Amino acid sequence: MFAYQKTNRYFAQFADSLEPIGAEELAELGASEIKPVYRGAYFDADPAALYRIVYRTRLSTRILAQLLKFDCHSTKYLYKTARNIDWDRLFGPATTFAVDAITVNSSIKHSQYAALCLKDAIVDHFREATGSRPNVDTDSPDLLLNLHIDRNKAAISIDTSGGSLHRRGYRKESVEAPMQETLAAAIIRLTGWQGERPLIDPMCGSGTLLAEAMMTAANIPAGHLRQRFGLEALPDFDKPLWLRTRAEADGKIEKLPKGLISGGDLSFDAVQAAKANLAMLPGGRGVQVAVRRLQAIERISDSVIVMNPPYGIRLERGSEMGAFIKEIGDFLKQRCTGSSAFIYLGDRVLAKSVGLKPAWKKPLKNGGLDGVLLKYDLY
Repeated sequence: MFAYQKTNRYFAQFADSLEPIGAEELAELGASEIKPVYRGAYFDADPAALYRIVYRTRLSTRILAQLLKFDCHSTKYLYKTARNIDWDRLFGPATTFAVDAITVNSSIKHSQYAALCLKDAIVDHFREATGSRPNVDTDSPDLLLNLHIDRNKAAISIDTSGGSLHRRGYRKESVEAPMQETLAAAIIRLTGWQGERPLIDPMCGSGTLLAEAMMTAANIPAGHLRQRFGLEALPDFDKPLWLRTRAEADGKIEKLPKGLISGGDLSFDAVQAAKANLAMLPGGRGVQVAVRRLQAIERISDSVIVMNPPYGIRLERGSEMGAFIKEIGDFLKQRCTGSSAFIYLGDRVLAKSVGLKPAWKKPLKNGGLDGVLLKYDLY
């Protein structure tokens, strides 16, 4: 038996700073014995809960099922141990595979070399056993493996997601510096919005916040558009249970009232991208998106406003950014009374330029940017 089969324990990866709400989401989806750690959480799950988590999680980037954990002080021992794993239970020579690897505080310093050693061990295992070998496909592998070495402890896992779960499948068009889907989902979750009043993104870019808001309010599973999942390669994969899990989740998709979610952007190209992306989702064509300057909006009342303004590092506006953010703050103060606003800024220093006192601040990192989400109650 592989390690996950003995323990029913798995690992969910999160972007840095999403661990607390990621753990909450895991519990809502049926996980137990949840232990948050840096950029992830360990959890227990039976097959039904695992399938539900993989299909519906909005905040996890990967769900890993551990095959083996062992002491590992050298690439030679890594190769020897990996070659003896019963790979035939997982796939055959006709299956393509790839390896993601990371090494931290270990004798093996280079992640790429560690990944190469694991690949060689797998290839040699099959070549010796069958006379043929599986091919590596880094773009779209049939099976994705994860190697993590931390303080000379190695863990080899199957990526049950089959690739990063932030790739929902709706982003067909993009603009410069799009927000990652898992971050957008986290922002929508932190607003507490459940569709009880209108939600507006007046600087929507390619529509990621709008899409994640729609998926949340309409109960569209995060994996609804994904074509393939790594858990299908697990030796104990239960296809009928998997199909029932997906059907149950898809059966809860709702049609949203017209006008509940809307957005706009100064850029025509951005609006066209947002419309194309939203159209990929069930009912997404009903989300209203228009080419419109923020200053052209006369008033927003009794609504939830979310926005991710273009910021310095992202679009290199430099010294103009302070004045630009102040203009947003003035707009909120003068034209949005009775609403709640949530602004994500990629540079925390810019928060003081808004000119309003936030109800709360929550640090949220986006790639290399040390950002912050700010809430404003506009009485």
